[in-house]
Amino acid sequence: MSQDGGHSVFFESESATNEEAREIADSVKPQKSNLDLINETDSFPYYTTNPSAYTHYTETHYHLLVADHIPTLGLVLPSVAEVFRNIPGWELDEKLHTLTLVAGKDRQSRSAVVAATAAAMRATGHFQVLSKWRDELYPVFAEDGTVLFDIERAASALFGIVTYGCHMTMYVKEQVNGEEVTRIWVPRRARHKETYGGMLDNTVAGGLSCGETPFSGLVREAEEEASLDPELIRTRAKAAGTVSYFHIRDARAGGERGLLQPECQYVYDMDVGADVIPKPSDGEVEGFELMGVEEVKKAMAHGEFKPNCALVLLDFFIRRGDLTAEEDDHYAEIVSRLHRVLEFPTARSWRTS
Repeated sequence: MSQDGGHSVFFESESATNEEAREIADSVKPQKSNLDLINETDSFPYYTTNPSAYTHYTETHYHLLVADHIPTLGLVLPSVAEVFRNIPGWELDEKLHTLTLVAGKDRQSRSAVVAATAAAMRATGHFQVLSKWRDELYPVFAEDGTVLFDIERAASALFGIVTYGCHMTMYVKEQVNGEEVTRIWVPRRARHKETYGGMLDNTVAGGLSCGETPFSGLVREAEEEASLDPELIRTRAKAAGTVSYFHIRDARAGGERGLLQPECQYVYDMDVGADVIPKPSDGEVEGFELMGVEEVKKAMAHGEFKPNCALVLLDFFIRRGDLTAEEDDHYAEIVSRLHRVLEFPTARSWRTS
């Protein structure tokens, strides 16, 4: 196989050999249904379908609070909450199962306390997840949409707060034997990455930091990850809603298992010509490949995609009519669970983030 500007190019004999090998491998791989893909990412139980499991989590985990603000901001593992005992600026209540940030009266002062706490935890080396320190800040929103405090990205999962990202599906429409065929640019994550290394991903994807809007974050990520011209993104990328879920982290996410991670991803589509070819730029991606819709579906069924990216693609297929109720008996549940209503305050305006 040779590489041409990041686009995979196979010689005929090698292509045939690879195709045969892929067919053999496909025949022995376990198949995941679309609902399995949903359950893998939206893994926190629902009260309506599993009240005992839901109650177990909400009663045994600690509710993250900020003084003078009522709503719970996230759910914290008991083993994590215990570390906050006697730390200045925090109050741990074992009876109520609450962890409250009591220091600070505004965003700046609260952020300073959170930053000092996270830095101290990092220095002790107690939490594995903090070894992936990013020097990126995520906003934590109040019930009225204002930002209560900022938090280091690597520490966000310890606090169980809602995090945000932007994901884009870039695709090409081609005429094949008189029919329109859609192919999607799919990157493979670098195998050295500690989180989901070597798995397939959305064309462009990344977290949203303080000071960004979903679209400005997309422009930045597209240039950093895929070498795509910012002006191209500004003129061609189309907003397509959100995908939200409540995830219980496993070993593939890196760091401690069982951390709770509610997320909201802002979704974008971009239709491009054959002349637009994404190229790896920042070392996060090994390469890009054009894959047909059915090929992508097969890879999803074999668990080759990063779990939340599979959800973004399910949403893409549903909106385009590439996945219908006639094809999947769980269609209505899948559509609903791609847009989970998170039980925490969420962003309203990104102008103040």
